Amino acid sequence: MQKKRAILALSDGKIFEGTSFGAEGEASGEIVFNTSITGYPEILTDPSYKGQIVTMTYPMIGNYGICEKDYESLQPCLGGFVVREYSPYPSNWRSEMSLDEFLKIKGIMGIEGVDTRALTRHIRDFGEQQAVISTMELNHQSLVTKAKISPGLVGKDLVKEVTCKNAYEWKEEEFVFPGKNGDDIRYEKQNREKEKRLFHVVVYDCGVKQNILRKLKSRNCRVTVVPAVLDAQELLSLNPDGVVISNGPGDPVAVPYMMNTIRNIVGKKPVFGICLGFQILALAFGYKTYKLKFGHHGGNHPVKDVRTNKVEITSQNHCFAVDGSSLKDGQSERFGRVEITHINLNDKSVEGLRCLDVPVLAVQFHPEASCGPHDSGYLFDSFIKMMD
Repeated sequence: MQKKRAILALSDGKIFEGTSFGAEGEASGEIVFNTSITGYPEILTDPSYKGQIVTMTYPMIGNYGICEKDYESLQPCLGGFVVREYSPYPSNWRSEMSLDEFLKIKGIMGIEGVDTRALTRHIRDFGEQQAVISTMELNHQSLVTKAKISPGLVGKDLVKEVTCKNAYEWKEEEFVFPGKNGDDIRYEKQNREKEKRLFHVVVYDCGVKQNILRKLKSRNCRVTVVPAVLDAQELLSLNPDGVVISNGPGDPVAVPYMMNTIRNIVGKKPVFGICLGFQILALAFGYKTYKLKFGHHGGNHPVKDVRTNKVEITSQNHCFAVDGSSLKDGQSERFGRVEITHINLNDKSVEGLRCLDVPVLAVQFHPEASCGPHDSGYLFDSFIKMMD
């Protein structure tokens, strides 16, 4: 069957042609690139990609199919998916469907045959910008115009579009896959009984990834997920041992209600912020944020713990960063001393913060990263120690 032509147009006039897979139609979003070699199912289902079109730098995508147990959320939020070569014949015993089938079911547009190396270099040189993918409109100038007028991420609250509607207790039963010889391969058991203390952790859902919840559950935490709009008084009435502010999409300045809520929780409960949660906590302390020329998206970002000089390889996904020089003398007017704990070795941006006078820990990267790397998993243990 002949493949349908598709066009990717950037707001600065750059055009890339390819062929369609997945859903057909037209979609817009901010064009970004992700440098991960594996993990495309997790990338596709990460709510942090709301409002974005994702380009994979690895040349062949789709070769191991899609498995529902790898989802970070049930419904993908990204605007489109760009690859060099789509592999239509997945070879993996866990595969439940092809990438093409998945995108069609979820209504996500894909375009293949694009020179993703040239596209990535263009984004690095000229910055992330609005883009349009279309199988309907093939006129280059018309698509560029559509890209120019499509809304960007700055100042836009995308958290309300991905957060849960109501609070719920998160549970995931143990799942078992058959082994090669008929034996069971038992993956991390959820809801297991331990002699250790059971902690109650409340997670603010700003677009939370399932693996954050799994990591907490595996450390004997009872996990309650709440909407991002829940105020501090309602959260504290749940009597948690600790609070996690999750990852999520968009501009942290566009969610002032979260910043104001967190200001009324810090100092009363231990708090752990991840990605967008890190940025929200930084704003609450008095730091400023800014938009990166091109964001950090991928599973190979080197980060140094400035306290130990240890380097971790981390998974990251964010377009905004914290200005480490914007809080005078590292002194928060309301919460005391704030220490920068981690630095990105590529561009020296701030990757971690810790309060010295109240129990707060926050990182820009993803310590729960699935499918890896796992260098930073110890941070969940640090959070447990704060609650203990």
